[in-house]
Amino acid sequence: MALWARTAFLLVNVITSAVRGKVERELSPECREFLYMATTPTGLEHDSLRFICQRYNKKPRYVTLYSTVDHIPVYSAYTFKRSEGEKCVDVPWMYEPQLSTVSDTDEMQPFPRGYMHMNFEDTQAVLDDYTDAVLYERGTLNPDEHQDDPDDKASTYTLTNVVPMVPDFSNRVWNKQEHVIRKRLNNYCRGTAYIVTGITTSGKMIRRENMNRIAVPTYLWSAYCCVDYDHNTPYNERFKFPSYAHYGLNEEENNEVVEISVPKLKEFLKRTTYVEQNFQIFVGDCVPAASSKTE
Repeated sequence: MALWARTAFLLVNVITSAVRGKVERELSPECREFLYMATTPTGLEHDSLRFICQRYNKKPRYVTLYSTVDHIPVYSAYTFKRSEGEKCVDVPWMYEPQLSTVSDTDEMQPFPRGYMHMNFEDTQAVLDDYTDAVLYERGTLNPDEHQDDPDDKASTYTLTNVVPMVPDFSNRVWNKQEHVIRKRLNNYCRGTAYIVTGITTSGKMIRRENMNRIAVPTYLWSAYCCVDYDHNTPYNERFKFPSYAHYGLNEEENNEVVEISVPKLKEFLKRTTYVEQNFQIFVGDCVPAASSKTE
């Protein structure tokens, strides 16, 4: 083989290895601490999906399964932190270098000025995608009000944790339910609460420059798991432990939240989106092995 050919072959292999190092299909143990029993939801598999261990200020903060085709998260999984629900302020929107082939960092970064975003917009959403999308606003799957530490809150402001949401649904319905869950877990969850919040899609897209850029969710859904909870919780809340779930339609009308058990959410998602028959949000539906829970 000629010297130039061997050099080119080696260069291609180096570049390919670097890219593989940035885009992970498996999660490290330190990133699995945000997952109940260190296990990701099952039955969500596609070549376009990538795990992101969302890192900010030198620490992992939560996990996202991201679609590099639809340019939105399929879900974000995080641990709930007790808080008063304060909003984070003055945090710039960020992007995910792990999805870029030209980055030397695995921490989320503020969007660069100018046109540097063209280096990574093939694999993720950029701010320009939302500029003219007047029918939608940016909604976070891991909301800052479910976090307490300022850095944990700041880490939620990355577009890889964002989906387009109808303003009325976002502000009047979904945000209100986030408050409800925060208060419930603040009051009655004694241990770690694991939350997975995700979406379903049906083909609707936000377009920019005559190209499909971002999928618009049809439904948003969320489920929590807290096996260490206050057993003296009032009955109207006690039956929502150790786990419970909810979903809502991302539309202007008929968008009220529906609260259901985790097994029922699982069946709903099997009917309304593309998941395998082995789809599972939490191991054993978050029912401790020594107990049984009726729906």
